[in-house]
Amino acid sequence: MQERFKTIGLIGKPNHQGANESLRAIYDYLTSHQFRVLVEQRVALELDQDGAEVMDLVSIGKQADLAIVVGGDGNMLGAARVLSRFNVGVVGVNRGNLGFLTDIHPDNIETQLDDIFAGNYVTEQRFLLEVEVYRHDQLKSSNAAVNEAVVHHSEVAHMMEFEVHVDEQFVFSQRSDGLIIATPTGSTAYSLSGGGPILMPNLDALTLVPMFPHTLSSRPIVLDANSEIRLVISQDNTETLQVSCDGHVVLSVLPGDEIRIRKNPYTLRLIHPKSYNYFSVLRAKLGWGSKLY
Repeated sequence: MQERFKTIGLIGKPNHQGANESLRAIYDYLTSHQFRVLVEQRVALELDQDGAEVMDLVSIGKQADLAIVVGGDGNMLGAARVLSRFNVGVVGVNRGNLGFLTDIHPDNIETQLDDIFAGNYVTEQRFLLEVEVYRHDQLKSSNAAVNEAVVHHSEVAHMMEFEVHVDEQFVFSQRSDGLIIATPTGSTAYSLSGGGPILMPNLDALTLVPMFPHTLSSRPIVLDANSEIRLVISQDNTETLQVSCDGHVVLSVLPGDEIRIRKNPYTLRLIHPKSYNYFSVLRAKLGWGSKLY
């Protein structure tokens, strides 16, 4: 039997007219249906509703059964990195551009929320990456990534040198602009732009996608998601490098550092409307052809 949600977190894209319209409509819908609504602090400033329960993202994660994120995939990624720690169901309302993770259309909010609250929804678990930077074998920084970790130079169009090891086995050394390590969720994001493959979301796999490698033989490779990836940054690099998590969180990397990447212990619990179909999403977002007959 599907879980029935009672306490709802409302999270959104600040200072965006379309998102604000959807947030107000959802807040009115939820309160009129007697749900307990937990409003993210930034959203509360836009709603300006007396009596609203206002709290930060971590507090929402601890108390909510379901979080509704209004915005684009970037807003969903930011919320997901926090909410995944609490096993909260997360559903997205698309007020961005692509919307691979935010699949409720703003013109059809009430109907699809009616279905979800009636128990007519699909649950999907997406794994995250844990990204750690070590210096002289000491952990210096870490964060999580839903889509990808990208190791790159801090300057545009500068090459870097590094080695890649998978489960303590040497794979290759490379001179390139960097490397994308992507989850199946992230296979339709930056990795796709870099020539990486599209992975079905339920695959237990991840991809390594070289960024403008200085050899024609470098190609993307698909790995078991339970592998541990270790990147050793060459001492020959003379400047500061970076590893970016979902393009939002940037960790500093120095020559000689190691970057270790593996599965995060938490998963993101996505809630989709019953009509959700992954291939329909790909057709719509990537402009694929429809049936001929």
